[in-house]
Amino acid sequence: MPEQDDAELAEHAGPQTSPDEAVAVVRDWLARSVPPAWREAAERGGPTAVRIVRTAEEYREWYPVYGRSGLVAPGWDVDYGGLAWGRETVRAVEGVTSRYHLPRLNPLGLNLAAPALFAHGSEQQRKRFLPPIVRADEIWCQLFSEPGSGSDLASLSTRAEPDGDEWVITGQKVWTTWADRADFAVLLARTDPDRPKHQGITYFLLQMRQPGVEVRPLRHIGGEAEFFQVFIDGARIPDSQRVGEVGSGWRVAQATLSGERQMVSGAGSGGVDRIGGASTAHVIRLARQRTADGRPGGWSEPAVRDRLVRLWCEEQVRAWTNQRVRARIASGRPPGPESSIGKVHGADLNQRVQAAAADLLGAGGMAWPGDPADPDDYAASMPAEVRGMLRSRANTIEGGTTEVNKNVLAERVLGLPKDVDPWRGQPWRDLPRG
Repeated sequence: MPEQDDAELAEHAGPQTSPDEAVAVVRDWLARSVPPAWREAAERGGPTAVRIVRTAEEYREWYPVYGRSGLVAPGWDVDYGGLAWGRETVRAVEGVTSRYHLPRLNPLGLNLAAPALFAHGSEQQRKRFLPPIVRADEIWCQLFSEPGSGSDLASLSTRAEPDGDEWVITGQKVWTTWADRADFAVLLARTDPDRPKHQGITYFLLQMRQPGVEVRPLRHIGGEAEFFQVFIDGARIPDSQRVGEVGSGWRVAQATLSGERQMVSGAGSGGVDRIGGASTAHVIRLARQRTADGRPGGWSEPAVRDRLVRLWCEEQVRAWTNQRVRARIASGRPPGPESSIGKVHGADLNQRVQAAAADLLGAGGMAWPGDPADPDDYAASMPAEVRGMLRSRANTIEGGTTEVNKNVLAERVLGLPKDVDPWRGQPWRDLPRG
């Protein structure tokens, strides 16, 4: 039945499909392809109800049905795993599917690798890599940041040296989400140390499961090992997996960086859940429960209501702005400058939301059972609201620091002059490095 349903969707592929026609065929697909318990929950209570009746493992097992349908990226061309629908049609369809809570299981591939492939990849590369990204057959991560090259990413020192029709990679990357599960990575490496730092970088697609690639976990303040460091010693990349010209990697990377900023921009961004923590709806429920329990500091207090409603309003504005950016991505275009705007605002907003959630725990947010000497036990016993508050401290760092993103906005959106750089134009090998 799922294959038959997929074929029916494919029959309606193409830019000529109207929003009404697409909505009708998608409603029919949902009725026949989504398990009844999930469908009934969605129709009864939307995404929140779906999360209650569906486990993450059940969703992963069902996901191939969704991946084959074309609905993961309906604005992409059919050859790339989509349905070639126009922006208005995609928007209308997402209005229907949003109730069913159908998250993309490969957001780093969809939001980081795909924009670079659309903007700078060859047709052969797009046909090879985009369909498996859509189906989540090949999971992706990003190998950009290095221990000595965070905010100044262009100073990176990982080397790529040619060897026939391959490149040999040596270096270290850090703060890599999903490196432990990734099949491929987008990688920046230095191919010419004699050129200025921005000009000697090349963009590659690295096969992660090969000799010479070692992944080690990094535990953060909440106790989880969410990030990883990656050591690369002699790993090889065929030249066919180089995106863009040799030395043009910084320009190619801008598509990925814009996608990353969008991905961690908060509500409606369509990114990974790493921005972390509770929604304002959950925080409001906590406040109401506190009042129902007869405790002070809950929904009955005007100051608390004012704080939470202001946060809720900001979250709605954030979601609407992110929907506009997602529409660009769904049509195969890279995010615009609004991705940096969203990243700056979304990071600050999420920190304030998570702080409000932790405040509502009262004394329960100060201590909890669990052995601090056992990181797994300690993390498992921590209240979710505390974990969200601690995790949110990284929001103003990941995806480009707030300071860097403000510079991006100042220079590329407002047209202000760049900061003075006394080393501008000098060969990378001559630059001071800490």
